[in-house]
Amino acid sequence: MPIPKPTVEELLRASADHECHDPDGVCVRIAAVAELPTRLGDFQVVAFHSPSDGKEHAALVKGDVVRQENVPVRLHSECLTGDVFGSLRCDCREQLETSIRWVERNGLGVILYLRQEGRGIGFENKIKAYQLQEQGLDTIQANEALGFRADERDYAVAAHMLASLEIRSIRLMSNNPSKIDNLRSHGVIVTDRIPVVVAPNPHNRRYLETKRLRSGHILPSTRWDGSHEQIDSVSPASSESPSESRTA
Repeated sequence: MPIPKPTVEELLRASADHECHDPDGVCVRIAAVAELPTRLGDFQVVAFHSPSDGKEHAALVKGDVVRQENVPVRLHSECLTGDVFGSLRCDCREQLETSIRWVERNGLGVILYLRQEGRGIGFENKIKAYQLQEQGLDTIQANEALGFRADERDYAVAAHMLASLEIRSIRLMSNNPSKIDNLRSHGVIVTDRIPVVVAPNPHNRRYLETKRLRSGHILPSTRWDGSHEQIDSVSPASSESPSESRTA
């Protein structure tokens, strides 16, 4: 008889006395789990405490993901201006909501919400970067003018969150191949990339084109006609893209 897999609630109890021994000093533990009905679907919400960076990260969980393989996962970095205020200068809120809808519709998946605003430079510096963009710099030039790299994010915390949920391999919902490389460097097995392509608007066309041309994001030109792209087959199985053009 197979041994029953633990639930997220059981992982919470097991995590109560968790101590990390990561040589890089990165640590997270599951702090709380609750049901979360939302306007986009019904999920479990998992609160993670990260003593290594003092931040609280979150996961929306749909379905039985513990000890599963090929779990669809979206890594979403916090964007106060987009996610909360509905800014049109980026595509963050559209990507987040499109991913949540796709997970709800397919009945399985995880959205990791990571507290690394502004590609890791923080809210204040992000707004300073906006000021520089209004003077003519693109998003990468603005970050570099402030003394930062184009992208200061690291996904070691995300890798630990996935390990805490005992997810064995993932299908990454992203347009950014560097996320795959970063996660793999932390031991995460990534089997597929699922694109999350949303339509541009007049305020974020340059931003999206900069991500495409300078950051290597796999996106259509901002002259996009609304067609969707295909999933990259990193391993055999793949499924429909959660492109906004398919979910609207």
